[in-house]
Amino acid sequence: MNLYDAVVIGAGPAGSQIAYQLAGMGHQVAVMERKESLDEVVCCTGIISRECVQTFAIDENIILRWVNSANLFSPSKKQLRLWRQEPQAAIVDRSALNVALADRARSRGAEYMLGSPVRAIAVEDGGVGIEAVRGGERLDLKARVAVIASGFGSRLTEDLGLGRVADSIVGVQAEVETTGVDEIEVYCGQDIAPAFFAWLVPTLQGRALVGLLSRRNPGLYLKRLISSLLAEGKIASDEVGLRYGGISLRPLPKTYSDRLVVVGTAAGQVKPTTGGGIYFGLLCADIAADTLHRALEDNTLSAVDLAGYQYQWLRKLGSELKTGYRARRFYEHLNDWQINMLFDIIRFSDITQSLSRTNDLTFDWHGRVLSGLPQLVGQGAFSKVVGWIRAPSVRKGDVL
Repeated sequence: MNLYDAVVIGAGPAGSQIAYQLAGMGHQVAVMERKESLDEVVCCTGIISRECVQTFAIDENIILRWVNSANLFSPSKKQLRLWRQEPQAAIVDRSALNVALADRARSRGAEYMLGSPVRAIAVEDGGVGIEAVRGGERLDLKARVAVIASGFGSRLTEDLGLGRVADSIVGVQAEVETTGVDEIEVYCGQDIAPAFFAWLVPTLQGRALVGLLSRRNPGLYLKRLISSLLAEGKIASDEVGLRYGGISLRPLPKTYSDRLVVVGTAAGQVKPTTGGGIYFGLLCADIAADTLHRALEDNTLSAVDLAGYQYQWLRKLGSELKTGYRARRFYEHLNDWQINMLFDIIRFSDITQSLSRTNDLTFDWHGRVLSGLPQLVGQGAFSKVVGWIRAPSVRKGDVL
């Protein structure tokens, strides 16, 4: 049996990025993936920031279009348009992104085993045992360390005593034919996506992704939205297939242990404001790779030795995730009247222009603007809108 330096469970963006980095540092890496093919359709809108594209040199060939504007609609159909001269984000072919990042890792020597779901991980003296199934037969691997990058809902973290994410949401999405929709549209309202939001995101010419987040009945709400968009003439048909996916809103309590680290969506490294996790997952994959490289070189692979990974990624993202989650919970308590009022205040002030000019608001980093929103709107007006509502405090014992 081969002894790998690292076995990565999951060939999504975070998993392939850490495999790419570790293989490039001279380590023998295997990637286990339950899917038979990496180009399978993914329930993900695939919007990433310009910063992400540049930082990780995302191939232009998988970018479907660049985005520099979005139209937001209140429950009463009041509209806000956010616009910047420079493109702020790219819409990528999400399955092509998986393939491209895996190809990078393979180019550095990482070995991919597709159609190989992992059933169990056992931390043993001197290594980690991984039990998988491939071609209907049991497959056993041995590694010095294991990386769990298996996405939302993996039972592996709980089985290994690392806990589970404290809060999550279900997303649902469908691809539709569009008629004349050239900008991203975001819809708010209790009758559209209770406590969350819905979207219509144009991709290729005449095509778009429509979806929403909801704690209950997401498919029902999306079908209603699709019917409404059809009646408005924005889409050509309501005969579509729905795809579902879970999204973590809080991180795992612990993302490391003896000979183990957890990365990406499996670790809850996701923006709680939007549910986007590609960029944060890639950033944390690089942090994990640096930590593991030093640990592998020194053969210091205990939980104490790997604890620096969690310290480093929380230092990078902790404040952002904490502020974003509080904003997310706060928004959940707003009713339609309050959301409409907030739209009115923004529409009849220069806040939109201020947001368009400030460097504090970027596609990925929302914390500074969210923290300063009462000052931006005006304390009196802000208090009038939110009334008695208070953002829930972070619960004792949460990682953030």
